[in-house]
Amino acid sequence: MSRLSSPAAFPALDAGITGLIAAGELAGASLLVIRDGQVVHRAVHGLKDIASRQPPAQDTIYRIYSMTKPVTAVAMMILWDRGLWSPEDPISRHLPEFARVIGPDGKAPSSPPNMGQLMTHTAGLSYGFDANDTTDAAYIAEGVWQAEGLADMVARLTKAPLAYEPGTRWRYAISMDVQGAVIERLTGRSLPDFMHEEIFARLRMIDTDFYVPAEQLGRLATLYRHSRSRGLVEAEAMLFGRDPGRIPKIASGGGGLFSTVDDYARFAQMLLGQGELEGVRIISAEAASLMCANHLSDEIMAGGYGVGHQQIRPGFGHGFNGAVFTDPARAGSNVGRGTYQWDGAAGTWFWVDPENDLICVGMIQRMDDRSPPCQRLAQAWVADDLRR
Repeated sequence: MSRLSSPAAFPALDAGITGLIAAGELAGASLLVIRDGQVVHRAVHGLKDIASRQPPAQDTIYRIYSMTKPVTAVAMMILWDRGLWSPEDPISRHLPEFARVIGPDGKAPSSPPNMGQLMTHTAGLSYGFDANDTTDAAYIAEGVWQAEGLADMVARLTKAPLAYEPGTRWRYAISMDVQGAVIERLTGRSLPDFMHEEIFARLRMIDTDFYVPAEQLGRLATLYRHSRSRGLVEAEAMLFGRDPGRIPKIASGGGGLFSTVDDYARFAQMLLGQGELEGVRIISAEAASLMCANHLSDEIMAGGYGVGHQQIRPGFGHGFNGAVFTDPARAGSNVGRGTYQWDGAAGTWFWVDPENDLICVGMIQRMDDRSPPCQRLAQAWVADDLRR
């Protein structure tokens, strides 16, 4: 592959994103590609806010939703490095409320859900948003998402049955929010405080938090959804009904963070550096390898599971709180083997490709079930640009 250094070295990526903007699929985007430790592409396109015609800036703040999950994984790996938990531990060792969980048949599961399963969406939990699903309906009845904090959330959700026998399926779930409760229980600190002190401050992620301070709200990109009749329309209250300027009752380790493209790129660089960035070590190399390795069986990878654009399949498994390409060609991708990635409900994405010594972070704000698969498209465009 040729070395890339020009800020204009990714014409396919830029053309692809600007094409989506011109087609009315996106309002705007912030992009950052780093290769061999150097920024090789940085771009902003379109609008941060359509009504005011404000363009995005490099420091525009985005709702990153589920891109919070890999950050929570790193918080967990900090505690793994300290010997405070292991994947084989029953969850109940750290959250005793889990000792009472029952299976969908009303009986105790044949084996209790463990921490490794909690890190990989295989613990038997659900998310609690689908009233037509038996497990989710139980979460709704218990008011899981109306809890007063993470400890209260765990107390409520463990009254609901598991969705399946732990370790037998993959189901997108509240697991990373439960991890937040584990972190609080093991450290005696709030999840926001722990993340700020142990990750954000040390990596100089100055604009990443669970809310946006009042003086920075003007930098927040507007959230959109796509209407068949009106195109992109504002969608500020679609998930959790959250006011971004207020500190939330529940600091969601599964989807609560706001960030910028530069901040998240520093986080991704740390993962690419096996837990270290610019001489600051956040987690051990062993912890980074464990986090970014596939932990799903071949049977589960072939089971047709997935969520949104992240569809588990042969060659595409799941590490701790993020997806992993074990065989990119088999999975229909041209990223490097071992690439770790995830995305967010509002369309943000990132991937860390150790084989090509590359990271890519993309930030948009469109949140609906017809949103284009920007991460997959961007991976194809970046691959085209790398082949030039």
